[in-house]
Amino acid sequence: MAAVVVEKEEDGDRDRNWDFHLRSLSMSARDSSSAANDPSLLHSVKKLYKICKEEKSEDLMARVYPHLNKLFQRSIASLSQSQSSYGLLLLAILQFFLDFGEIVLHDADPSLRAYFRSCLSREFADPVVAEATLDFLNANKTKLVISFPTLLPQFFPLLLKLIAWNGEKLEKSFLKIFPGLMSPGSFLPLFPSIVDLPILVVALEKVERSSGSLIGSSIASIQKSTAPEMLLALMDEAYTGSTIEDRRGDSDLEDGGTIDVGDSLFLDLLKDENDGLVERQWTSPGMSAALQAAINTPQTDRLRQTLRMTPRFLDMYFAIALRDVNNSLICALVPLLMSRNATIFTEKIFAYEVRDRLLKFMLAAFQRSPEFIALLKKPIIDRLGEAYDSPAKTELALQLCWAVGEHGGGGGTHKNAARELFESLELLLYENLSSSRLGLSQDSTHSSNGASFRKSSQARLLCFVVTAIAKLATYHRSSFSNFRHEGLEACS
Repeated sequence: MAAVVVEKEEDGDRDRNWDFHLRSLSMSARDSSSAANDPSLLHSVKKLYKICKEEKSEDLMARVYPHLNKLFQRSIASLSQSQSSYGLLLLAILQFFLDFGEIVLHDADPSLRAYFRSCLSREFADPVVAEATLDFLNANKTKLVISFPTLLPQFFPLLLKLIAWNGEKLEKSFLKIFPGLMSPGSFLPLFPSIVDLPILVVALEKVERSSGSLIGSSIASIQKSTAPEMLLALMDEAYTGSTIEDRRGDSDLEDGGTIDVGDSLFLDLLKDENDGLVERQWTSPGMSAALQAAINTPQTDRLRQTLRMTPRFLDMYFAIALRDVNNSLICALVPLLMSRNATIFTEKIFAYEVRDRLLKFMLAAFQRSPEFIALLKKPIIDRLGEAYDSPAKTELALQLCWAVGEHGGGGGTHKNAARELFESLELLLYENLSSSRLGLSQDSTHSSNGASFRKSSQARLLCFVVTAIAKLATYHRSSFSNFRHEGLEACS
């Protein structure tokens, strides 16, 4: 009898709590302007969700849903006029939509996208919201991948901003959702975005120093305002020392002059959504100077953390690529690796670690699919022709020479491609011999560390080239009857 009384009391308490939280929700839905500043509202949302979860009552879910949906929509609409944080409240409502959407006939996809576009774009720099967002994504990872497979790949630039800004304390949580960022449509554009994370940090920090806290303002909206000119001016000031006033005077921004080509780079870095693979103009003189100048500025703790995290993100990216990605996308990625090998943030240790991973993945891709060498003969030949441009390009050429020789220029069914690669290697051999002889005569009168390094690189490249030529000639013995021995003699 006593147990029955206790049970009735508990039911009565639950009903009273239910009515209280539902009234709180109803009042807030009518006035969403105060919702973000009312901590009791978040508590009410969570309590109602918990009751629905425990009771498994479709009637209760149906009663709660209209109030939550109205609160969600009004909160999203209020974001642009409010400086308050809505992130935790919206995540709690999204959890209800995900768990009970089929019962209340609510498609969570538009709501999820609204959260990313309208809320997270403004609050990714808030450490509490950032952590809660990653926890939410991890808790619902399976459901998101199955039911909303394009969501995370579409918003990977925003999630990269989140981890770049919040740093290593969220790295483990971020790595758990990282595989979900990769899809056929995001695989290629994700690679340069990861490599360029340090530049993204520099851009975000500069925006913060010039405009105040990043929390509460959508950086992506910069593309729809007059801010691009100001952003580029700020970046120029950081990299080159020129002042904003100088740039205004030079570019006639007050008169509505055209935006410098460099603007597109920084806007691409700061975007929130994946819009495909966009060529980044790292090779322009201004950008080359900017990259070189960036290393001369003091590193912030956030930048140092990003320099450490980025190689680890690349490790996971390449591991997933070799395990799950089809050959056509891998083949398309390799030329991108080659082009980015020489355009990496110029911090010495970071650049070494990134290049080491790029080259190892490239060789692994050739090992898995030797025919890539024949299919990619044009970019390979182009990179061999740049072998003497810089140490980074020399190292890339060395690895390409090894791969070409090791895999027979793509295999026995690709004789024409192998012949073209053979001829390119021969040309590189003669250039090496010629420059070596010229260098010896010039260095006989004065020696330096630079000259010694150049001679060492040339000798190493010569050995790789000769070995590749010998292997190609052996692999395609019947086709290459004009193999010459000068290289072997020069290498000995």
